[in-house]
Amino acid sequence: MFGDLSNMMGKLKEAQEKVEETKKRLDTVLIDESAANGNIKITVTANREIKAISVDQSLLEDKEELEDYLILTLNKALKRAGEINEQELAIAAKSGMPNIPGMDMFK
Repeated sequence: MFGDLSNMMGKLKEAQEKVEETKKRLDTVLIDESAANGNIKITVTANREIKAISVDQSLLEDKEELEDYLILTLNKALKRAGEINEQELAIAAKSGMPNIPGMDMFK
């Protein structure tokens, strides 16, 4: 019984390490998103950190339009980043989880 518990704890630690490695790797995964007309380009990491914003000169003349484009483009980029983040972390966590009856939460 203690061998099983020890093995289970080792597997949990391994899963935690894989999740941490995946989080670090996701810092290097870049997602580029742009407004429909290409006036704004945004780059974020899969960990939802903004890396770059490029704004076309024409948008600097209309504050409201600039704000609208920023919000729309940032939301699209962050949504894609969140989806990639969740998917990758779930895979990392599942791959290292021990097989515990009744604990099939990562299906």
